[in-house]
Amino acid sequence: MLTPLGRLDKYAASENVFNRQMVARSLLDTLREVCDDERECIAVLERISRLADDSEPTVRAELMEQVPHIALFCQENRPAIPYAFSKYLLPIVVRYLADQNNQVRKTSQAALLALLEQELIERVDVETKVCPVLVELTAPDSNDDVKTEAVAIMCKMAPMVGKDITERLILPRFCEMCCDCRMFHVRKVCAANFGDICSVVGQQATEEMLLPRFFQLCSDNVWGVRKACAECFMAVSCATCQEIRRTKLSALFINLISDPSRWVRQAAFQSLGPFISTFANPSSSGQYFKEENKSSEDTSVEDKNSSEKIRGADAPEDIEARPTGGDSSVHLEETLAEGAETLRQPPGELSAPAESSSPLRLSPEPPPDAAGSEEEQEPCPCGLASQPEAGTGAQDSAPLDQELYNSFHFWRTPLPEIDLDVELQQGSGSEPGPQGLDVEPEVPAPGSASITMATRKELEEMIENLEPHIDDPDVKAQVDVLAAALRASSLDAGDEAGEAPRRAPQDELPSCRLDHDAAGPLISEEQTMDSALHYIHNDSDSGTSSGFSPDEERRAKVQDVVPQALLDQYLSMTDPSRAQTVDTEIAKHCAYSLPGVALTLGRQNWHCLRETYETLASDMQWKVRRTLAFSIHELAVILGDQLTAADLVPIFNGFLKDLDEVRIGVLKHLHDFLKLLHIDKRREYLYQLQEFLVTDNSRNWRFRAELAEQLILLLELYSPRDVYDYLRPIALNLCADKVSSVRWISYKLVSEMVRKLHRAAPPTFGADLIQELVESFGRCPRWSGRQAFVFVCQTVIEDDCLPMDQFAVQLMPHLLTLANDRVPNVRVLLAKTLRQTLLEKEHFLTSASCHQEAVEQTIMALQMDRDSDVKYFASTHPASTRISEDALSTASSTY
Repeated sequence: MLTPLGRLDKYAASENVFNRQMVARSLLDTLREVCDDERECIAVLERISRLADDSEPTVRAELMEQVPHIALFCQENRPAIPYAFSKYLLPIVVRYLADQNNQVRKTSQAALLALLEQELIERVDVETKVCPVLVELTAPDSNDDVKTEAVAIMCKMAPMVGKDITERLILPRFCEMCCDCRMFHVRKVCAANFGDICSVVGQQATEEMLLPRFFQLCSDNVWGVRKACAECFMAVSCATCQEIRRTKLSALFINLISDPSRWVRQAAFQSLGPFISTFANPSSSGQYFKEENKSSEDTSVEDKNSSEKIRGADAPEDIEARPTGGDSSVHLEETLAEGAETLRQPPGELSAPAESSSPLRLSPEPPPDAAGSEEEQEPCPCGLASQPEAGTGAQDSAPLDQELYNSFHFWRTPLPEIDLDVELQQGSGSEPGPQGLDVEPEVPAPGSASITMATRKELEEMIENLEPHIDDPDVKAQVDVLAAALRASSLDAGDEAGEAPRRAPQDELPSCRLDHDAAGPLISEEQTMDSALHYIHNDSDSGTSSGFSPDEERRAKVQDVVPQALLDQYLSMTDPSRAQTVDTEIAKHCAYSLPGVALTLGRQNWHCLRETYETLASDMQWKVRRTLAFSIHELAVILGDQLTAADLVPIFNGFLKDLDEVRIGVLKHLHDFLKLLHIDKRREYLYQLQEFLVTDNSRNWRFRAELAEQLILLLELYSPRDVYDYLRPIALNLCADKVSSVRWISYKLVSEMVRKLHRAAPPTFGADLIQELVESFGRCPRWSGRQAFVFVCQTVIEDDCLPMDQFAVQLMPHLLTLANDRVPNVRVLLAKTLRQTLLEKEHFLTSASCHQEAVEQTIMALQMDRDSDVKYFASTHPASTRISEDALSTASSTY
């Protein structure tokens, strides 16, 4: 007999905790009961405020779970109870953020995010009531757990509140929390959400305020913080300009890949492919990471042999790097500026020596912030490490064929000589040839006959930096390898210098990867930045005399889309030793991101990835091959028809004979891949389609269902004769499959075949297919075959695959004979087809022909059938029993 408010008061005052919990759960129902009376609604909201002071945490947590639902109700009934949420509910949510009970805090945090996501909190309330409380909770004297949770809430709510509020109220405190020296948990939360904050505040705030904090977090003493930075690296990169991405973030990422902690290296390698993809040239890939990044930094485009060759105008600028931690010990700015100064010549004289086999691009003006090492004073590295920025007059004056090397212009156009300065000639030495020292942490400049003193000094510094972490087994292994490299550096390298020119073209691709076989992956992980951001080149003096083929010259060409050190690290992910020192599934991560890396580099740089792709395609782990199989069609679009036919088709053929787990990836995109091939090459796969009917496990019916789906798409790629000769047997086989789902898709396949063959120039293929359907299914001794024939006829009618006059002549007589079938299932399906499908066609509604008369007589016979279900479907036209809804129920069992 109590009123809603009386009942609420009675149980809210109960000493029983469960009664008060029930009050919290019933608040929404109580509000709905009294929503017509504004005063009673306000009274309920006031009782909510009193219930929020309950001493029992479970009651407070239960109340907080109901707040989002109550807030939504208040929003819907805003005219009756204005400002109810802002006045009564929001203060409770904000107060509970600092509650002593962990469950209450977690519930309030979830409620706050839900309210923000549903836009139930006014903007002014966010600025005046929510953000100030969160900033206060992150004060230095705040509770540790509360501070960590408050930082997490600030980061999660930033995308919901927008750029303006984030920059004014959240960003300053976020930057302070990134430098919290006392609690690494706070720094870890900041690092984990760094990418989200960058994406909200935009490029300018990211570069001015956040990047310095990000650099500090990436060199944090706690490996968990550095790991979080590696995981969000792509998001941070997307919020920066191309220059920052190339000159600063690349060096920073190399440090993470070389981190002493295995977990950090693992996260860095997983993010390496996505990070490389942020270097994509928008003019070639059509990708923009943010609208404000639509700049003119990527400029030159050359169209040659009907294939687009695009390269960015940004030059890789080498910067200083920290080998393992702390400040950099290698400063590169002055030396590269001096080396580039000696190479300044008029634009018309800029070209490679006639005997050069590698592209040598010299810029008339070095970038003001260019940097290089001592060894970069030699011609090849200096020439390729400096390039004018986009928009300068020097770049516009240089001919395009001199900036982008290709074999045609190399051999057909006489190239003038240039006089190298004495300093450069001294640096190049008397023995030209690339030094392929496998154990060095950097690739020496061409022509150096032995390891320089600077290299040995760097090795000593790296060992000193690693010694404080010697307890880590991974670090100890690095120290051992570096010590061995230091000992080897004192030996005479003259023999190796003589062998290098002969070994480089055969054993390694200096343009796209480093040799890690001898020294192991740990050496490459400890590379200093003076070699990390160089573009590695072949020897500039061994071109015409060595007799390289054009193919070898093309492979030796160096890409200039991403810093070469990043690409080298990516290519090293296929090294078997990486699986032992970094991650057992590192090859899978490499395979997963390979299409994105290929799109970034462009088809003109596919030679850098070809060997890696072939290695992944033959990997022992089927998960790696499966990943490639699912993406091979996308890679084919990126590479174009010529490279696809040369490099992807053999791998595609291998996948066709692989495990079912790998074959399904090829099968799901079979049409997408085959449509990219030349028609003659495409016809070769007609002979292999039959092999998809054989699976390792006969119960894998989804494999056959996918085959039927793909065959429907493949009909457009082949001629009527090919369809009849090769696809027809597979389709008829699938129509008799044991699984009804496979059969149902196959009926659609056969009906589409009927359509295509009927419209073909010689209509005999269509007539032959119909005759085979009648013989194989319409007169099949098994009732399931006769039922399949009715299904095919029904699909042909619904999809208008045949004109009704031809259907009445070729298929309908055989269909009507099944009215006397001895199996009720066949007669039921026939009654549905005639009553619900055939008689609805205009041909049978308007024309009074012998065919219509035959249909009506058949229906009358079915109405007199001894089976009640047959009578029902023949006599009535139930709207809720369409054939498409219960087709599977009338089919045979699944197996």
